[in-house]
Amino acid sequence: MIRSFLTVSSGTLASRLLGFARDSMIAALLGAGPVADAFLVAFQGVNVVRRLLTEGALNAALVPAWLRVREAEGAKAAAAFAGRVLGTVSAALVAAAALIGLLMPLVMTALAPGFAGTATLQLAVDDARLMLPYLAFAGPVTVMMALMNAQGRFALTAFSPLLFNIALIAIMAALLGWRQDAVDAALIVAATVGIAGLLQLLILLLRRGGGVATPLRIAFDPQMRGFFGKAIPGMIASASPQLLVVAGAVVASSSPSSVSWLYFANRLIELPLGLVGVAMGTVLIPELTRGVQGEQSSAIAHAESRGLELALGLALPAMLGLIALGEPIVRMLFQHGAFTPADTASTAQALMWLALGLPAHVLVKALSPAFFAREDTLSPLFAALKGMAVAIVLAVVLGRIFGAGGIAASIALGAWSSAISLIRRGAATFGFSIDAEARRRLPRIVAAAFAMGGLLWLTATLALPLAASAHGLVQAALLGVLISAGVAIYGLFLALFGVASWAEAVTAIRQTRAPGLRD
Repeated sequence: MIRSFLTVSSGTLASRLLGFARDSMIAALLGAGPVADAFLVAFQGVNVVRRLLTEGALNAALVPAWLRVREAEGAKAAAAFAGRVLGTVSAALVAAAALIGLLMPLVMTALAPGFAGTATLQLAVDDARLMLPYLAFAGPVTVMMALMNAQGRFALTAFSPLLFNIALIAIMAALLGWRQDAVDAALIVAATVGIAGLLQLLILLLRRGGGVATPLRIAFDPQMRGFFGKAIPGMIASASPQLLVVAGAVVASSSPSSVSWLYFANRLIELPLGLVGVAMGTVLIPELTRGVQGEQSSAIAHAESRGLELALGLALPAMLGLIALGEPIVRMLFQHGAFTPADTASTAQALMWLALGLPAHVLVKALSPAFFAREDTLSPLFAALKGMAVAIVLAVVLGRIFGAGGIAASIALGAWSSAISLIRRGAATFGFSIDAEARRRLPRIVAAAFAMGGLLWLTATLALPLAASAHGLVQAALLGVLISAGVAIYGLFLALFGVASWAEAVTAIRQTRAPGLRD
């Protein structure tokens, strides 16, 4: 499981790093004003669709269902089932794209009520309509990626999303060179989003195995209705971190530039969240599903324990690192072109509050597969909806008092509400299986993370002011040294506290399956 996790996380890391380059270009092109707010509200819709569909969420329903059909009825029946899912999902999303395009003014008004009656609303509508083809392409991409994951083919699904960012970066590099008007640049980039989705679809079509989803059909038989009845709640639950940000943007739309500040701050949260969250959904669900179907309690405990260790082991140091280094990171990545120092300060403040919710987001990603493997998608859905309700109510109150920072804090509190709900529900229904190694390691992981965070904060407080007047490259180099030092110190503390040694890490990477899950 660890090796598959690292494959998926490597692809996700590469995608997120390209995403930073993409968002840095967006900031330089559009800044943080009305044009950027309009574009980013529309683009957030695309990002939610990506999380709902192409970045592991469909595994929550399709992987257990496909594995069950294959084991009970054979490979041919599984291929027919996959063909019906592929045809039905593709047709439904094409129809949905057409309908949303017609109703886009109403959709944008609902997503950004603060835009109503302003020119920003029409900008958002135009941008969103140009992005809509991506929704249609995401349908077949979703199913093919989930089927590859179910077969243990993680590499292509991990790295194919890179094409999305590469296409956008290429277009924006050209636009920065031509110095296009911000409105025209936003429209060109919006149109590129659909083309990027087509590129991702083409690479999967060229490399997919023949016969894995045949014959291709549109069907609404009882089996399909049962599948979608479980799939849709699971997909919504899997996208809860992005939906919380959308909920915050609904409130933030009434405050100029707040949508942009929250978007850029959240992009930094999505790097560690993507590394853990996508891999949890892609790798942990198949492992847990095999354990649950085989009634292998030791395999279930092993998968859940390693997933929780990996989740907290990455989320806690990431949270502390973003809090300690948030403002210089935002300055280095986004303060170019139209993005001003005032935008940097506001984005960094929002980032600090959002970072406090990062462990909760990752806990949700680590705990949800235990429900999905048991084909319970309603419990994570209810937890996600509860978190959204908490975030919206608190954002209305805290946003009026503290602005974008208050909305960011509300999003973090909503994430913790979802995580606590899942913990309580899981403990009450089936109990989480944590082995002795996890009970020994988890407190030590927490101690190592906070020790690293304290040292990193102290070092940054002393070192960064000394380079305040230095060249940007010097500041970037210093920031890179601090981040590298933080990673090294954290690894040292993990070794000192007896959490992991280099020999254990190498052994884990070489291991392809958890004990008890071998065929």
